[in-house]
Amino acid sequence: METALLIISVMLIAIVLLQSGKASDASQIITGGNTELFQSQKERGSELLISRITLILGLSFFILSFILYIS
Repeated sequence: METALLIISVMLIAIVLLQSGKASDASQIITGGNTELFQSQKERGSELLISRITLILGLSFFILSFILYIS
């Protein structure tokens, strides 16, 4: 179980680093730039795939951590 948690955590770190820089867009709130920040933009293609993989890895990390804590 600990090995699976370690593998999932490394994969989660790698997939988060692959995501596009949304934090740089959020920093423009203070400066008043980027009027497209709050518009509804759908993720498509590889961004959608990376977001779904991140969600799956995050949930599995949480569940495995919780199981290891209980046992």
